[in-house]
Amino acid sequence: MDLDLNGKRALVTGSSTGLGEATAKLLAAEGAAVVVHGLEKERAEAVAEEILQAGGTATATSGDLATDQGAADIARAATADGPIDILVNNAGFYRHLSWADARPEEWNDTYNVNVVSGVRMIQQLVPTMRERGWGRVITIGGGLALQPMNAHPQYNATLAARHNLAVSLARELKDTGVTSNVVSPGAILVDAVKDFVMGIGPARGWGTTWEEIQPHSVQAFIPNDHSRYGRPDEIAAAVAYLCSDYAEYISGATIRVDGGFIRSAF
Repeated sequence: MDLDLNGKRALVTGSSTGLGEATAKLLAAEGAAVVVHGLEKERAEAVAEEILQAGGTATATSGDLATDQGAADIARAATADGPIDILVNNAGFYRHLSWADARPEEWNDTYNVNVVSGVRMIQQLVPTMRERGWGRVITIGGGLALQPMNAHPQYNATLAARHNLAVSLARELKDTGVTSNVVSPGAILVDAVKDFVMGIGPARGWGTTWEEIQPHSVQAFIPNDHSRYGRPDEIAAAVAYLCSDYAEYISGATIRVDGGFIRSAF
């Protein structure tokens, strides 16, 4: 399927690694000119260079979305070569904390980075999409928004907020040609996830190698219909589809890419 993103410009926040990196590379492969963003300038530039070497179009920008000025600077850099048609709000973070350890300041910091930063970019970039009559806003959510764990409660709550704001935005964008939707990953095998699982596996008696530890960790944390972790490119594919004209009739929806971890018909 040709998604025909030629001529579109996309900003993927937090795309210097992990899911964001995979998404930026796939959008570029589908013809979009991609702005790679990360906190670290060198890493963002490295991803942009990989896209260029593969025959795509990319530039890089860096900065902190957690402040109004930082977000404004990133938006200004992203639009230096033209307006942004596609915004993928991917940037976010979490620390694996218990209820006792997740102090109020941690909740505030996590909400600012995971929710308000996305709002900043929406307010910076979506008005121009409305004026032009076409745009895509994709929010990366997560299954923990619907099925939260007891751990890292501050993170679970921000995922729910991300889902909620995306649907509210879709209602706001009625009849504008701009859509807002959510891609909701399950547990995706990025470096941070693998490092965490490998760190706790031996103490839980799961073994010492990844081959030994992986099936135990899947069963313990994310039992799903495929008995594995997801891949970053599987998330990227869902995002790319929502960016295309094939998805023009999808509004305020959540596409779950979690192997069936969330066991709900709706």
